[in-house]
Amino acid sequence: MSSPDYKPKGSLAPLKNVAAMLTLAERLIERPPHLPGLGVFNGYSGFGKTFAAIYLQNRKNALRVEIGDSWTRLTLIRAIMKELGVHDPKGTVPRLTEMAIERLAEPGHPPLLIDEADKAVDKGFIEIIREIHEATQVPIILIGEEELPSKLQRSERTHNRVLEWVAAQPCDLEDTELLAKLFVPAALRYSEAFLERNRRKSGGRARRITVNLEKAVEWARIHAVAELDGFPDDQFYTGEPPARSRRAA
Repeated sequence: MSSPDYKPKGSLAPLKNVAAMLTLAERLIERPPHLPGLGVFNGYSGFGKTFAAIYLQNRKNALRVEIGDSWTRLTLIRAIMKELGVHDPKGTVPRLTEMAIERLAEPGHPPLLIDEADKAVDKGFIEIIREIHEATQVPIILIGEEELPSKLQRSERTHNRVLEWVAAQPCDLEDTELLAKLFVPAALRYSEAFLERNRRKSGGRARRITVNLEKAVEWARIHAVAELDGFPDDQFYTGEPPARSRRAA
């Protein structure tokens, strides 16, 4: 009897948060011309927001930039220009913004996704994103952590132009099963009870669920077994730091 193939399939899954992101994008794209075109997709870390953004990027040919901790206005506008196909954009912030507006204002232009948008608020350059939207009317989705909606209240002009607010939700059992179909080799078996145990231990976070699926697959490979139900509870990754061991006095 041949040993199981432990190679995961891996891909992008149509989880509920992915569907919510697609629905948000469609709402912005199809909105009447007199309505604003900013959308917000926010939620806790690990809920799969970036995963959903990448899915949307592939489906709608959207542009996506992810703001880094060290970014400035210039870094942001250069990143947008690179997404627009300019290999090495040079110039001042006003000039590059003008160039970006010219390109994004083309009729029917795909959405622009701004990941880690919290940082644009924290660093004080969220207004440049609002300026680009107002000048182009291109759909823009701001993606960030759970506090993003309240942070946007600091910029009243931006906050008032948000058409749709969508909160990412924790994975349910159906989402967990979809992830398992992608990341667990077909040769390995698992029960609904194992999936629910993973979902609960992972706090419904897609990232942790995926990590735990990979850990369980590796555990099965090491122990030469063909099912995951025996994966020990204490080996699930929960995000909590390991307990400190007490040394004998």
